[in-house]
Amino acid sequence: MSDSGAGDLSRTMAELARSLSGPRTLDERLRAVTAAVVELMPHETCAGILLISGGKKFETVAPTSELLRKLDHAQQQLGQGPCVAAALNHLLVRSEDLRSEPRWPQFAAAAVDVGLLSSMSFQLYTSEGKMGALNLFAFSPHAFGPNEEVAGEVLAAHAALALTAARTEEQLRSAVASRDVIGQAKGMLMERFDIDAIRAFDLLTRLSQETNTRLSVIAQRITERR
Repeated sequence: MSDSGAGDLSRTMAELARSLSGPRTLDERLRAVTAAVVELMPHETCAGILLISGGKKFETVAPTSELLRKLDHAQQQLGQGPCVAAALNHLLVRSEDLRSEPRWPQFAAAAVDVGLLSSMSFQLYTSEGKMGALNLFAFSPHAFGPNEEVAGEVLAAHAALALTAARTEEQLRSAVASRDVIGQAKGMLMERFDIDAIRAFDLLTRLSQETNTRLSVIAQRITERR
């Protein structure tokens, strides 16, 4: 990577690091990533993030062009494409020229129809039931070389960090909410059956085990029915 290219990437990394630590929404953080990756590419490029839930639900996040939504929809309908391949199976997927791409012929034809001729996709993360990829499409063939791959990897790491932080925050909120509803259910059982907190919790766990239902769900049902 040239000195100027390395400098651009370093400045972009620093700006993104500051943005990820500030009080911004997840969408704002991911839009900063996709905007930065487009800015760093030498050829005209559009970028976006594809999230796949349960292997079926496709969500296009922070696209720099509406073409990304169309391409992701095509991949969902066809069951093929570089973004799907990266999200599900590979850390990096590149196509130098989609006009002669044998791996996803139907998707490649759809991309070429809208003028996109090369692509590069980075796997962001895989977890139970959910996958993600940062995807770049250029209007020129052979648009992405080693320098662009390095820049893409760095920015994909930032996107993955933002998504992981968001998942952690969501899990924490869910844990707090579950704790609160379990506490409410315990209090109701204590009052209803004149038992102490330990016995009330034992009753909740036994109900959970015998009905094969999560403890928080049992607690929620009790509080709703009172």
